[in-house]
Amino acid sequence: MSTVALEKLSPKAKEIVDKTSLGTTSSSEGEINKWIERVGSGEFEGENGLNTLDTELRSRTYLVANSVSPADLALYATLHPTLSSLPTQTHYTRPSLTRYIDHIQNLPALRASTVAPQLIDFKLDEAPKPERKAPPAKEKKPKAEGAQSAATTTGEDKKKPKEDKKKEKGPAPVDPPAATAPGDASFAEAAAPGSKKEKAPKESKKGGDKKEKAAAGDKKPAAAAADSGDPVPSMIDLRVGKIVHVEKHPDADGLYVEQIDIGEPEGPRTVVSGLVNYIPIEQMRDRLLIAVATHKDGKDHGIEIVNPPEGSKPGDRVYFEGERFAGAQPLSQLNPKKKIFETVQPGFTTLESRECAWVDPVTKSVHRIVSERGVCAAPSFVGASLS
Repeated sequence: MSTVALEKLSPKAKEIVDKTSLGTTSSSEGEINKWIERVGSGEFEGENGLNTLDTELRSRTYLVANSVSPADLALYATLHPTLSSLPTQTHYTRPSLTRYIDHIQNLPALRASTVAPQLIDFKLDEAPKPERKAPPAKEKKPKAEGAQSAATTTGEDKKKPKEDKKKEKGPAPVDPPAATAPGDASFAEAAAPGSKKEKAPKESKKGGDKKEKAAAGDKKPAAAAADSGDPVPSMIDLRVGKIVHVEKHPDADGLYVEQIDIGEPEGPRTVVSGLVNYIPIEQMRDRLLIAVATHKDGKDHGIEIVNPPEGSKPGDRVYFEGERFAGAQPLSQLNPKKKIFETVQPGFTTLESRECAWVDPVTKSVHRIVSERGVCAAPSFVGASLS
């Protein structure tokens, strides 16, 4: 770290950077120095500077790479006097900056420092809730004239005997089996390395379709999304969910039926999971978890439920670190034919720290699974697969 860059900081900010131990960091020293120079130059002072910083922080958990660095401490220490004196409502107008500063000030390394300033009370519980608007309904296009004329019965057809017409029509079409409602949520589970997944017991044919429909719930299909290109993890819509009700499946001893709140105005979603033999029902009640909001119905069974960051609330967006993924918009619905989740799922794992991540199979870069409140983690498994 450059001493020239540090000299541009205020004495208090420099003291915090010098006396806060972060351990070893893999971040680029050049990038760290650039950020410290920007902070020391006063680039982020005043209303315009704070607004610019809020925009830059939209897709960042830390300033440099995927871990805290002296640049984060320098920015926090420099902005602390200004932000701590602003009215509470002002913080809500810069959500990315507020989220970032609150994350940095609560890091264990900074709280353990003898020179750490007092915590800024952002009163996040009083923040206005974002307005959720349903996607506009698509208008049906009128049929083309050619299609209408082709569908019209010609005079020659009317002259044909009834028996001939029956032969042309062929056998009556058979109704397809009931499909699971699109958009059903499943939740992320960590499976121990080498563990086998069990298949859920099949329903009997009689009444099976009715039970599937009841479990899926009566939901309107999500608006069609653009899913062109190779599958990437940012296409998957991950949200923090809360199990608000859970009971054993009436017809399958190994299944739970859960009502999971993921912050949608329509209310909780219904999910069926095979965790009876792994997690007691007492540990399922009121449990926070990570929900795959766009996943089709599945039969995967895990061992442990992934824990969201402390302080999470139902509906919090969960995303993947990195410039390519953090700001990307997830698909409103995964197309089962394109196997998007199945393609990226082998890269989901838990690190040595038990933090959940996706490892790019080509570049081998690691992208942790995070929200604005921190990193998602498994209770105990290392090197586990996620599904």
